[in-house]
Amino acid sequence: MITITEEMIESALLGGALLGGGGGGDMATGRTLARLAVEAGSPRLAALDEFPDEAVLVTVSAVGAPAAKDRYVKPVHYVRAVELLIDSGISIDGLITCENGGLATVNGWFQSAVLGIPVVDAPANGRAHPIGAMGSMGLHRDPEYLSRQAAVGGSPEAGRYVELMVSASLGEAADLVRRAAISAGGLAAAARNPVSAAQARNVTAVGAIRQAVGLGDAMRAAGKTGNAAQAAAAFLGGSILAEGSVTSVSLETVGGFDVGVVIVSRGGNEYQLTFWNEYMTLERNNERLATFPDLIATLGIPDGEPLPTAEIREGMNVTILTVPADRIHLGGGMKDPELYQRIEGIIKKEIVRFAFSQRR
Repeated sequence: MITITEEMIESALLGGALLGGGGGGDMATGRTLARLAVEAGSPRLAALDEFPDEAVLVTVSAVGAPAAKDRYVKPVHYVRAVELLIDSGISIDGLITCENGGLATVNGWFQSAVLGIPVVDAPANGRAHPIGAMGSMGLHRDPEYLSRQAAVGGSPEAGRYVELMVSASLGEAADLVRRAAISAGGLAAAARNPVSAAQARNVTAVGAIRQAVGLGDAMRAAGKTGNAAQAAAAFLGGSILAEGSVTSVSLETVGGFDVGVVIVSRGGNEYQLTFWNEYMTLERNNERLATFPDLIATLGIPDGEPLPTAEIREGMNVTILTVPADRIHLGGGMKDPELYQRIEGIIKKEIVRFAFSQRR
């Protein structure tokens, strides 16, 4: 177990944002939370094997659409969501983030500093994902599992403040939390799905936080020479597919998600990236090049910083990077083809055939 320090913050944010694959929250919010954490106390990061089988772990996350105009989530809301679970009678031994991302990688740090509960390096997923069940460690396949979820967010001044505590089947609980996020203005802090350490051992993305920090270290070192994207590709075993100009961005917030298409042009080639919070598909002139859960990321030129889908704009120059799914840590919730069918209905592209043809 180590104490999280100021020196870890920027690497965690940078590597986490890339592993977000267009989602996982923005680095600015993540930076605020992480800095508050090290100022407020001594947040701790622990390995999963430090916990006995009976230890109880709880997932923490943000839920909703990062681009929602009325979103309102403060650091205290992340703490309050955990407190709601504690108030319901759950004794929490460790916190795990639901995924990697510019915010998600450091989610749990502030709660750890305030509540004294360690963060465990075993995220529910090692990349970002749009569907709550994908970060549920496969619990959605257990009909007897009773999910307990808390959500907090919204501006009191605008009459949108929400506190929700629910016990229900996992799918129903996730839908209720998503609706709470919509009511709060599009985004909410959440704490959910208590599991034992024994349950978590084979279904979490063990080591994914350290992967994000190591990736960020490599990108920061190379960034001084303008080669952050190349360093990221080398670290993860990925590829840089194109550098070009963003010629079109369509984005709408639907049902608490950001949905849209980004077009990047280079020479005579047109690259189309669809997203549902995270990038889902990448095609060049209608030829499929990568499909979620492969990591698809856009990085700004010349700074090399990852650009989430909520921040990408027409006229930007970007690098498109892809990483095969087997090069990143995936949790148990990523192995169910039925969840991928939901993506197809949203983005109107084939996913299952590509995602499961050679894997995974």
